[in-house]
Amino acid sequence: MGAERNVPIVSVVGLSGVGKTTALEKIVRELKRRGYRVGTVKHDTHGFDVDKPGKDSWRHAQAGSDAVVISGPNKVALIRQVERELALDEIAALMGDVDLVLTEGYKRGDRPKIEISRRARGTDLLCETAELIGLMADYPVDRPVPQFALDDASGVVDLLEELYLVGR
Repeated sequence: MGAERNVPIVSVVGLSGVGKTTALEKIVRELKRRGYRVGTVKHDTHGFDVDKPGKDSWRHAQAGSDAVVISGPNKVALIRQVERELALDEIAALMGDVDLVLTEGYKRGDRPKIEISRRARGTDLLCETAELIGLMADYPVDRPVPQFALDDASGVVDLLEELYLVGR
């Protein structure tokens, strides 16, 4: 199921330092173990560089190329200059044939969210209850949404299957 079939997109959000990347890694591993094709998007509001200065791909971009593709026997990467930040659907369309797209970030986006919370980082949540499909936390949260321990990737994937994957 590719993006042209309206691939489900779920955002993993939370305050800095709560373990979003770690949780996302565990969820992706569990989805892959169950046979799903998964795309991920890391939202970086500050901008980023993936090319190392001096490398050929960086030199191509510095020369004015609007799109640079780095191709190898096991992977391909596209670096494209854009006039505006792409919408999640546009990014998902670039991913090809995936069953689900998970984002890290996009806390202000309109996609369903799984919020990660750690008591040590504070108990105020970023999301309203209506935005959440689930919570991963190391303490009980008074919200009427499914809740999971920080290491319960299997439970989160069960939820994702129920909501978005099984029967599609």
